[in-house]
Amino acid sequence: MGLDWIERTIEDIADVVGGSTPSTKEHSNFDGDVPWLTPKDLSALHPRYVKRGERNLSRKGLAACSAQLVPRNSVLLSTRAPIGYLAIAENPIATNQGFRNLIVKPGYDHEFVYYWLSANVEELERQASGSTFKEISGGSLKKVLLRLPADFDEQRAIAHILGTLDDKIELNRSMNATLEAIARAIFKSWFVDFDPVYAKLEGRDPGLPAHIADLFPDRLVDSELGEIPEGWNVMPVGDAVEAVGGATPYTKNPVFWEDGKICWATPKDLSGMDSPILVDTSRKITEEGLSTISSGLLPVGTVLLSSRAPVGYLAISVVPTAINQGFIAMKCDGPVSNYFMLNWCHFNMEEIKQRASGTTFAEISKKAFRPIPIFVPPLETVHTFDKLVETLYERIQVNIRESESLESIRDTLLPKLISGELRIEDPQASLERVM
Repeated sequence: MGLDWIERTIEDIADVVGGSTPSTKEHSNFDGDVPWLTPKDLSALHPRYVKRGERNLSRKGLAACSAQLVPRNSVLLSTRAPIGYLAIAENPIATNQGFRNLIVKPGYDHEFVYYWLSANVEELERQASGSTFKEISGGSLKKVLLRLPADFDEQRAIAHILGTLDDKIELNRSMNATLEAIARAIFKSWFVDFDPVYAKLEGRDPGLPAHIADLFPDRLVDSELGEIPEGWNVMPVGDAVEAVGGATPYTKNPVFWEDGKICWATPKDLSGMDSPILVDTSRKITEEGLSTISSGLLPVGTVLLSSRAPVGYLAISVVPTAINQGFIAMKCDGPVSNYFMLNWCHFNMEEIKQRASGTTFAEISKKAFRPIPIFVPPLETVHTFDKLVETLYERIQVNIRESESLESIRDTLLPKLISGELRIEDPQASLERVM
């Protein structure tokens, strides 16, 4: 058993360093080689260890403000707008004023501190003040009291258990990004760049198995979309798929919501996804609620395109799903498949967005979406594409569900391990087994 747990303040275990932003009017302050982070950079899914944000500072920009490079393994905590975004510096990095960064002192494990903070965001929020938006000051953060093992090995062992789960989740995300990139690359080669057609046109080997290469012609012909492979057709997207919308059951009627079991998607469900496969929704409706939605329950395989706030989120639903009015849903029972349409929408998103209108926010209506011209390859070509990418998207789905299970385990263990409710019998031995 590890030694007793002790109480320390944040300033006992770490030096707290703030961030800053140089003048944005001076362009030479930016786009240099100094990694720089803002809370926005952590607003989407991200790994525990971060290398940089969307923008870098120049050396001049770093010198022009009070930001400083914090060392590798510093814990980066957003302390306003909002409080509680967290990451660990993979390399020296600077941040803006939305952060208080913890340079963890010897004798304390930076990953344990990271997990303690992630388990105690509500406590941090209670220390915040402010009228426009809540912020926790450096002084208040320093006085926050935490309880942790006196034994450094026990700190590390706890962090290792939680980190192992997060490592696997991050690996799944990385694998999914690679799998999706492969599917997109195949689509782009066949249906955007027409690589096999150009190869045959120029007398080159298309580099495909013969039965696939034979699907592509050796000529291009004029169309309203420009040159397309001979034998392919152009039609309105509304003729290629059935495009439908959704609705929201009356939110003040509990009959539509309480104990609902039916998935009901909003664009928000897609906003935090890192892969284009929708396996669940945050809210559920009842059969009575479903009866108020004109499009009803959409089948597995429906392609979802968010049509407003914002336009452009994409996913294939792998569960029967109802949708709100923020979507155009595509049932792909005609000449093109859902995998084809998912990728077609991705590569034609600018065209889709250009057809959106609105003063408060941009929105593309079904009426504006349906006339968009789309080229339609022969059915056998579409089916062959589906066979190639189907296993990729199925693997993505498996990885998503595995990650959900791992996240559930992590979220169950986190408060128990970080509070000492669940103890590690022999921390040093457990670490030696994995070192």
